[in-house]
Amino acid sequence: MVKQDRAIRTRRTILEAAARVFEERGYQAATIAEILSTAGVTKGALYFHFGSKEQLAQGVLSEQDQQFVIPDRACKLQELTDTVLLHAYRLQSDPMVRAGVRLSMDQHAEGLDRSGPFLRWSDVCQRLLEKAQAQGELMPHVVPSVTADVLVGTFAGVQSMSQAVSEYQDLMSRTSVLLRHLFPSIAVPSVLASLDLSEQRGESVYEEIRQQIQRQPAAAIS
Repeated sequence: MVKQDRAIRTRRTILEAAARVFEERGYQAATIAEILSTAGVTKGALYFHFGSKEQLAQGVLSEQDQQFVIPDRACKLQELTDTVLLHAYRLQSDPMVRAGVRLSMDQHAEGLDRSGPFLRWSDVCQRLLEKAQAQGELMPHVVPSVTADVLVGTFAGVQSMSQAVSEYQDLMSRTSVLLRHLFPSIAVPSVLASLDLSEQRGESVYEEIRQQIQRQPAAAIS
């Protein structure tokens, strides 16, 4: 058990170091040597967990949403809103999320499959939209798969613009505005009126989840 705990901590240390290097330098310029130096681990320890730089990058891409599960909401459009705004909030402060976004948007990352995050986001959004549709929250013309792709694509664009203009400092307001423009075209008026689309929502959801995690036994979150 002690060895397993140490292995988990070492893997996390390596991923956090890789996230910092990938965020700062991008995929092509990042090197295993720099990640090793940042992590302070041996080459053997790194290659025990990750066989290549590509595996490290995929680890960062898949790690960014671990332990942050949106609480179930009665209104599925609110749950979708919370998912998007939480990601925007974490992007401002979490190196793992920022590195994951940089990797997924890096068109110069030769040899790296960057489709995973987009496909996962579309799948999450589509499933929530399908549940919202089943509950009568959506207007009749809405096709969940199409709307999911529109939301993911426009959110990616908003992230890129915010990073270029303000280093993500205005991302919460831009994301709130995006949802306020999109949702009137898909939500029935009664549901739309009940949604909290404010830029403060992401932080409040983050705090809600953080408190839930802190209340869990250590074994449940390891």
